[in-house]
Amino acid sequence: MKLAKTLPILLSLGAALGSASAWALPNDRDQPIRIQADDAQLDDKNGVATYKGDVIITQGSMKVTGNTVTITRTPSGDIDVVTSVGNLAYFEQLQTAGDTKPVQGYGVTIQYHASQDRVVLIDRAKVVDKDNNVTQGEKIVYDTNKKLASAGRATGSKVTESRPRIDMVIQPKKKTDEQKAQ
Repeated sequence: MKLAKTLPILLSLGAALGSASAWALPNDRDQPIRIQADDAQLDDKNGVATYKGDVIITQGSMKVTGNTVTITRTPSGDIDVVTSVGNLAYFEQLQTAGDTKPVQGYGVTIQYHASQDRVVLIDRAKVVDKDNNVTQGEKIVYDTNKKLASAGRATGSKVTESRPRIDMVIQPKKKTDEQKAQ
């Protein structure tokens, strides 16, 4: 599976919402993928792999967890949709070399739609970037091509916690000693 090609894009979401950092670490996609789960069902004919029970997927600095993770492939074998469901599903990844804190994302459901270049966090959606900027709402959507993010109501989706308003916290930029002296 070419999980490395798609899941790191989930982790760029936090950077797009709160800071102007680069994409995920470039060598993450060259690292082996490790999937740990209590149960795995692989359906090659239909291009579906479903992992259940405290699922942990790691690749380089990237980590995705959930109670259930389903990966669907296109007929040509490329990843189509990755869906992580949990209480809460979670992802993290370092964005640039030298980062000490990863971007973190949470949601009852986290989906990456590869063909649409879109990441969707639904129900108790929350993204915390490396600078501790936080975006929360019922639904957060990020277009990875256009680098556009939107947050709002999860219309048409059942949510466990209604959040009629978006809640963002943007941390002040830390000033260097030179900037403080001015």
